[in-house]
Amino acid sequence: MIALKRLLRDRVASFGLALVLFAVLVALFAPWLAPYPEDAFESHILQRLRPPSAEFPFGTDNLGRDILSRVILGTRSALVVAVAVVGASLAIGVPVGLVAGWRDGWLSDLLMRVTDVFLAVPQLILALALGQLLAPGLTTAMLALALTYWPFFARTVYAETRRLRGALFVDALAGIGASTPRILLLHVLPNAAPAILIRATIGMGFTILTAALLGFLGVGAAPPDPDWGLAVAEARQHLPEAWWFPTFPGLAILLLVLGFNLLGDGLRDIADPRLRRSRH
Repeated sequence: MIALKRLLRDRVASFGLALVLFAVLVALFAPWLAPYPEDAFESHILQRLRPPSAEFPFGTDNLGRDILSRVILGTRSALVVAVAVVGASLAIGVPVGLVAGWRDGWLSDLLMRVTDVFLAVPQLILALALGQLLAPGLTTAMLALALTYWPFFARTVYAETRRLRGALFVDALAGIGASTPRILLLHVLPNAAPAILIRATIGMGFTILTAALLGFLGVGAAPPDPDWGLAVAEARQHLPEAWWFPTFPGLAILLLVLGFNLLGDGLRDIADPRLRRSRH
């Protein structure tokens, strides 16, 4: 509760939180908020590339579909991808970081060297390679992103575990006979949770941006899915005349990624005031 009050006192972080909450509400009620949800996947050639108007506030795309409806429906898709990818990355990275950070010897070295190999390869290139090896689609994009993002969580948890394993409370727990799993899961992991939460929040925005980029490159979502990155890709051949076609999906990407980044910065400031953003 105290952390929430501190977060709300930060105007920049509050703005990020508002953007994220607004996106979540839009995603939850997307079928009811979209003006033409039933037509978002259908072609209406006679209505193609209409500029913004009272009937179509965001205009229509190259197949005559309402862009506002597709942007709203795409919000749910973007958040599902972000949650799935970050959740899968947590499931892989957190156990790896805990084990490698707690133990010394060959197992710790092996786990960290594998992590370093994944970190050494640019994430986008690795995701593109995995996307090309598998059938293009949203599931492939999520799998590729999860397999390339878990090392960031592994490194974060590894550093926190290394820092905490020498703490007095850990020595006291070991002295009274507490088991290693109990120490790790009930004491070390909760103390590492703030760093994990910050990484996850910022990772949500990064995942949305990368997923949109994969869709733009043809490795992510496939037509007729209402994907923001795919919409920007389809709009290229109609620029600059149909300026509204890529503008509104692009703004949706910008605002949602910005919201997660600002929220992550605010959480970081609460967790460690020494890293607080400059107010000058």
